[in-house]
Amino acid sequence: MIPYRTLGRTGERVSAIGLGGYHLGKPYLEESESIRIIRTAIDRGVTFLDNSWDYYAGQSELRMGKALRDGYRQRAFLMTKIDGRDKPTAARQIDESLRRLQTDRVDLLQHHEVIRMDDADHIFAAAGAMEAVLEAKRAGKVRYIGFTGHKSPEIHLKTLATAASHQFRFDTVQMPLNVMDAHYRSFEKKVLPVLVEQEIGVLGMKPMGDAVILESRTATPIECLHYAMNLPTSVVITGCDSMERLEQALTAARSFRPMRPTEVDALLGKTALAAREGRYELYKTTHKHDGTMEHPEWLSPVS
Repeated sequence: MIPYRTLGRTGERVSAIGLGGYHLGKPYLEESESIRIIRTAIDRGVTFLDNSWDYYAGQSELRMGKALRDGYRQRAFLMTKIDGRDKPTAARQIDESLRRLQTDRVDLLQHHEVIRMDDADHIFAAAGAMEAVLEAKRAGKVRYIGFTGHKSPEIHLKTLATAASHQFRFDTVQMPLNVMDAHYRSFEKKVLPVLVEQEIGVLGMKPMGDAVILESRTATPIECLHYAMNLPTSVVITGCDSMERLEQALTAARSFRPMRPTEVDALLGKTALAAREGRYELYKTTHKHDGTMEHPEWLSPVS
């Protein structure tokens, strides 16, 4: 049976493994197969669904919206993300996401790709994105609010501090948590303790670094998933672009047991050398995963 965990101070119970939305929109994956993956995941106990306004020009959300017909929406905790940093852009993206997802409300909306030190300043500025998100929450379009990022623990800490200066506390924070992160610019060491202390729901992502970590041959997929689940995560989000990958995630969830300290030490010992200089965490060291760097218009209209 898949374990369930409490999402921070929200009190919501969600599956410890979440289905990543990015992979579901990949062009080589037929829409019918994406729908099959989503529905099978829900039928097998996965409740947490991840997505974003910008994944494959909306295709991931469109496919998920179709999959959530016929009663599936009521069985899922649905999350999506927006890139807009100003109020009008954010408001437009929220409404577009709702239309694509065929729902009048998302359970969690997150500010996406907080990867610049000044992103939080724009989000919380007058007429910034947070005003649109809070209005959407008051209108019943959004239940909970979070942010995501993959670049730097310091940027996450700056965002949390900026929120606090505006008397706001996020419900969730999403960040890379994996066997390589533990050694290099570590979100686990620097950000995770703050989230636990503040009872903010921890969404772990990139447990295999978009499969790049597996190229190091230092850890298996199951070991990667178990390591992330062994941390105080509410959810570990993993991409599944095939039924085989979904089965792998389900197996990891069902077989998970808290790891002994010696097991953790052994796994970190195997990955320490490979983790140096972020060779297998390209989202930290390159712009490969930075969609908003290639598309600044997603943040706000280009003047």
